[in-house]
Amino acid sequence: MSGHSKWSTIKRKKGVADAKRGKIFTKLIREIATASRMGGADRDANPRLRLAIDRARIANMPKDNIERAIKKGSGASGGEAYEEAVYEGYGPGGAAVLVETLTDNKNRTVGDVRHVFTKFGGNLGASGCVSYLFEKQGLLQFDREGLDGDALLESALEAGAADVVEGDSAIDVITSPADFEAVKSSLQQAGFAPAHAAISLEPTTTVSLEGKEAESMLRLADALDDLDDVQSVNANFAISEAEMARIAG
Repeated sequence: MSGHSKWSTIKRKKGVADAKRGKIFTKLIREIATASRMGGADRDANPRLRLAIDRARIANMPKDNIERAIKKGSGASGGEAYEEAVYEGYGPGGAAVLVETLTDNKNRTVGDVRHVFTKFGGNLGASGCVSYLFEKQGLLQFDREGLDGDALLESALEAGAADVVEGDSAIDVITSPADFEAVKSSLQQAGFAPAHAAISLEPTTTVSLEGKEAESMLRLADALDDLDDVQSVNANFAISEAEMARIAG
């Protein structure tokens, strides 16, 4: 993927650029509450909750917000119970798109997701139509600016990372889901603070897009990510740095 703009990097940087902090906090609060409800409020015994809290801290969410979300999920202060739902489909150029949601109304969510797919030239598919094109991986992203890439590479491999992928603006450390926590902890102890850390669905193959298809795919992914019920948008498109610069300009 070197030389291409991965969607995981694009959406992280775009989320910061668009200053969608309130919407980001809403999604994180849902994830923290759901993790607390499913696995308990003890973060040391609940890896999903621990990861959600780490993501909230990276996003600079106030500690009080985090604690309220934990109490809400564990039943200490009431609140909605959200269900997980996954939707699959195709975007412009045949790119595979897999959308993970947390919702209190599946009928509303599937309607919203279908509307966005249709509006931006994609189509919602049947369950299983694209999920086989993704695999679960631990992903730690580090901004390249001011980073000693060689030292990070050496530390990551010593910690048990599966791969290290260098891009123009970021370095991705890839792990198995089972090794994610250990690798993250080891790198943090070595002085490397990730700008993004998650166990995510990464594509096993990619579809290169350019021109109108690239523009429409970015609008589709952005509109899906903008839905309150959507927690993550996973897609297998690749857009060159030159094409991204053209679109941004």
